[in-house]
Amino acid sequence: MNARLERGAVIDGYTLEERIHQGSMASLWRVSSPGQPPLVMKMPLLREGDDPTAMVGFEVEQMIMPILQGPHVPLFIASGDFSAQPYIVMEHIRGDSLRGCLERTPLDTEEVARIGAQIATALHSLHRQHVIHLDLKPSNVMFRDTGEAVLIDFGFSRHDRLPDLLAEQFRLPMGTAPYISPEQVLRIRNDPRSDIFALGALLYHLVTGERAFGFPTSITGLRKRLFRDPVPPRARNPTCPAWLQEIILRCLEPDPRERYQSAAQALLALRNPGQVPLTERARKLRQDGMMTVTRRWMRTLGAAHAESWQSTAVQIARSPVVVVALDLLGSTDTLLNGIRTTGERVLSMHPGARLACVTVLRTSRLAVDVTVDEEGRNLRVLRLVELKDWARPLGLEEGRLTYHVLEGPDPASVLLDFVRENRVDHVVIGARGASPLRRYLGSVSAHVVAESPCTVTVVKVPQVEEEDETEAEAS
Repeated sequence: MNARLERGAVIDGYTLEERIHQGSMASLWRVSSPGQPPLVMKMPLLREGDDPTAMVGFEVEQMIMPILQGPHVPLFIASGDFSAQPYIVMEHIRGDSLRGCLERTPLDTEEVARIGAQIATALHSLHRQHVIHLDLKPSNVMFRDTGEAVLIDFGFSRHDRLPDLLAEQFRLPMGTAPYISPEQVLRIRNDPRSDIFALGALLYHLVTGERAFGFPTSITGLRKRLFRDPVPPRARNPTCPAWLQEIILRCLEPDPRERYQSAAQALLALRNPGQVPLTERARKLRQDGMMTVTRRWMRTLGAAHAESWQSTAVQIARSPVVVVALDLLGSTDTLLNGIRTTGERVLSMHPGARLACVTVLRTSRLAVDVTVDEEGRNLRVLRLVELKDWARPLGLEEGRLTYHVLEGPDPASVLLDFVRENRVDHVVIGARGASPLRRYLGSVSAHVVAESPCTVTVVKVPQVEEEDETEAEAS
């Protein structure tokens, strides 16, 4: 079938212009078609003796790509079946792949965090569409000119609602050796935290210039990552900050229950390094000792994770990013307590949730902003202390809680930007009593409800309670 793949050949109206990549399982051609922008055609290698997973993986990709949406995947155009020439036509991503960055490693911290956040954003979008990539590696991450990371090559992927042809037909782990997760070694293919592991392996490579686990070529070599941790990044690159090592090693935990539970949670950490709780992971300069490794090895005997049967959607739903938006100066104690009670209720339903406590310092559009109070105390620091005081009764462990003092002239817009950028799943916000001015200008909570891309819970106390408390404060 592949014999006629040469420049100038026409397949179903698409003219082959240039072969841009030849892999072990497929070839990529730049193609043209009248009235269409530049396109890419992907065709599997079907020669005698070639890896049979190429054909099955291509079938998987043909099933998955047409139903994917958004800027983090290539736009699907057309496909051809195996009765003639199998192919997939998609948009041509003009940007570079992550593979080119490997020549410049180790990269500086800011660039590693930025790239990591871009990839985590793309993974979260993919997972919300019920797909786990399962082959995240540098050559499968591209970047649009506009900055978004684009994930390509879904031949090893798993869709919750489609048959898993690879699991049905093959009994070996599927993936690329340096980035494959411990679950994949055990042939567990429905855990989105496998992509979190691969993200950690990518970040490790970018910050150290070396692969976290080398390039094992045997099942025995792959099985070592079930119990053996990598050399800590700071041991290989002393300029790696503690917070970045904390993120990387958390992503690379052998037990998926100890990793970030969603790509959105990893994204929140990468975008807010000052809020990353530092544990023993951040301080490590050598691999774990034999006692720890032996305990892990014992747990791998007959290992299978209890959550492995759950769908991608269920696992993501169990680990949302929740924002509690607080107006610390303009809210009564009754309202603040009501928001806390509602926040507790939301968190109790999602044991893996991460909570971000957010307040906005309103700034002036024209005048010079005041940054200290009448006693000379820094306003940002004061708000941060007040956020922590408000959250203390929740009793959350440090790793599940972050605090954010944002600034801007329009609190609703600032809050919405934070929600969008950090892929927040649920916002809890208070609404104060009505007044003629608020009805005219519109409230922050109404603005957030109208424009938020996620669930919003609005907490409001009865008007009479609010008036009574305000009068008591005045007296």
